[in-house]
Amino acid sequence: MEATETHIFVVEDDPAMRQMVCEYLAAQEMTTTALSSADELLRRIHTRRPDLILLDVGLPGTSGLEACQILRSQGDRIPIILLTARTEEFDRVFGLEIGADDYIGKPFSPRELLARIRAILRRTAFVPGAPNQAIDDTRIGGFLFQPSARRLVADDGSERLLTTVEFALIAEFARNPNVALSRERLLTVVHGRGSTLLPRTIDVAVMRLRRIIEPDTSKPRHIQSIRNFGYMFVASLD
Repeated sequence: MEATETHIFVVEDDPAMRQMVCEYLAAQEMTTTALSSADELLRRIHTRRPDLILLDVGLPGTSGLEACQILRSQGDRIPIILLTARTEEFDRVFGLEIGADDYIGKPFSPRELLARIRAILRRTAFVPGAPNQAIDDTRIGGFLFQPSARRLVADDGSERLLTTVEFALIAEFARNPNVALSRERLLTVVHGRGSTLLPRTIDVAVMRLRRIIEPDTSKPRHIQSIRNFGYMFVASLD
C-alpha cells in the first residue's frame, strides 16, 4: 500500500475518466489533484509539486506531448506517465524520446495503471542527495555516473540529471558490467513486470543513452549490442 502522502496530478480533459482515475487512486490511499488542461498543469506545477503526473496526450490546446517537452526542457524530472488512445508506434516512441517515463493506452484497467504508478514510484525513490548503497559511482567513458544524485558528471564538470528511464537503465548496466543483458530483462527493470511494451522500447532508450555518452554513436564503445539478444556495458577500455 502506498503512503498517504503520495500525490498524483491527473491531467485529463474527459471528466468521467478524470473522476474514475482520481477515485480509484484515492481508494489506494493516494492524494490526487484533478486538472483538465496542460496549461493548468504548467501553472500549478510551480506551486505544488506532485510525486508523479498522469498526463493525457490528446489534451485540447497545449497537448500532453508538448507539456512533457516543456517540463523536460526546463530540467523538471517529475515522473510522467502518458495516457493515450493512440496506437501508432511513432506516438509511443516519440513520447519516450522526449522524456516520458512510461505510457499506458486507453482503455486500461485501473489495476494496471496502479502497477505502473507503483513501479515508477519505486524507481524514483532515489531522489537527488539520497544515498544509494547498491551502486557505486561508475566511470562511463567521459562521464562519472553518480547514482546517489541520479546524474552524469562530465569530465568538464557539466552535469546531466537523468530521467527515470535513463537512471533505471544505466543503473542496471552499472550493476552488471561486462554481462550480456537481454532486452526482456532490461524491459522488466525499466518498466516493471508484466509490461506489454515491445523490445523496441529498450532500443530507443539505449539509443538515447548512447547519444549522451558515446563519442560516436555509429561505433558504440561503452554500451555494445549483442546480436539478437540485448546489450552489454563494457566497464573498462584500453
